[in-house]
Amino acid sequence: MTLEEKGKRIIRDIRQETGKSPVRIFQNMARKDYIAIHGPEHHVLDGASLLVACRNAGMDIDLDESLNALLHEGLRMPGAMCGLWGVCGAVTSVGAALAIIDQTGPLSTDGSWGEHMSFTAAAIGELGAINGPRCCKRDAMLAFRHGVEYVNRHYGLSLVYEEPKCAFSDVNRQCIRQRCPFYPKRENP
Repeated sequence: MTLEEKGKRIIRDIRQETGKSPVRIFQNMARKDYIAIHGPEHHVLDGASLLVACRNAGMDIDLDESLNALLHEGLRMPGAMCGLWGVCGAVTSVGAALAIIDQTGPLSTDGSWGEHMSFTAAAIGELGAINGPRCCKRDAMLAFRHGVEYVNRHYGLSLVYEEPKCAFSDVNRQCIRQRCPFYPKRENP
């Protein structure tokens, strides 16, 4: 299945998700057989999870239009950008979702441009402190933590951030185990 086919399937399937937790929506979707443990499909999935959670929490957005815009942006993000470009695709996907919600562009002067930069800087900073190698699941959880804070603060919504325990560590050959804040067997969290 090509990346574009995966992206379209994510957009089709994620519309069925309920609840106000992007973490739960993401975890439900990430268990599907067409979602790899790591890969650029997360550049669509992560932001789409936030958009669906926002709609489910009562945000007045055109979900179809928003998901299609996110699909377009997510497919433009190359794989391995975390290691090759120094910026995480999970964070950029959630940042793209915020830009779609706020209708932010490169010439925006309403403050959203800078607020999105602050969001991404905080999330990337936390990822940098943990260090690599990459983990698309861990990175999504950190992006959601910051994304939920942003959305709740700016829109008065009640998105839920459930502190997750990773369900993927046994299948991730590069899992950093105890260094990961979401490792299920972590000692002294």
